[in-house]
Amino acid sequence: MGGEVDEEPPLPAPELSQLWDDLGTRSWAQARERLFSRYLSFARDLARRQFVKRSGADLDRADLEQLACEALLEAIDRYEPMRGVPFEAFARGRILGNIADGVRRSSELREQLAWHRRMERERMASLRAGADEGRSPLDELADLAVGLALGFMLEDAGLIVSEASASNAGSGSYNAWHSLAWSETRAWLARELAGLAERDRLILQYHYVDGVAFEQIARVLELSKGRISQLHRAALTTLKKRMMTYAPFHIER
Repeated sequence: MGGEVDEEPPLPAPELSQLWDDLGTRSWAQARERLFSRYLSFARDLARRQFVKRSGADLDRADLEQLACEALLEAIDRYEPMRGVPFEAFARGRILGNIADGVRRSSELREQLAWHRRMERERMASLRAGADEGRSPLDELADLAVGLALGFMLEDAGLIVSEASASNAGSGSYNAWHSLAWSETRAWLARELAGLAERDRLILQYHYVDGVAFEQIARVLELSKGRISQLHRAALTTLKKRMMTYAPFHIER
């Protein structure tokens, strides 16, 4: 963990008790800092034990120590000495709980990143498979960019909604003109998407809104994964042609 903090040697009980009392006075900042230094080794030891315990989980010990220090500060701020519970006992549960929560969040984030990378690979492969050797590389690149852009728009939460809800979106502190333009684009996209053939619409909704991979969509529709990839590309191409009739949606080269 960056920025090592010097740990204080054990304090005599009366002096330690005085530090807790000082938290309620003007000297609270200094008392808090000394208490943090006093119990820092305790928090780090808990983090190191969790690191050893979870050694196969691809974790960084420094991250666990950071989580432990974060919980230690919270425990210092919430501790009430008059209740008679030793501080170590009070802080242990908070530190271990914060480490467990942090590990879970990290694991979920890694899973989400892996899922997004997989989906992006599927989409890229689908769009590239439709390349026409007779067209210029610039045209092919433009088509790929538009296909990816449409995918990002579809994936954006709330895009596949009713026209009414789409037209009501975009309010807030963001620039009014951009908010209106984005709201109108969302409404146009929702209308054009609803006008696609049922199977095409389902494939786009399953993949971009519901987060379903091509393989699972293939099982649902009883088609091959390769066929779903083809239909995905064709559906985006159709949607792109429909969107190109909308003036604000254009390509600059």
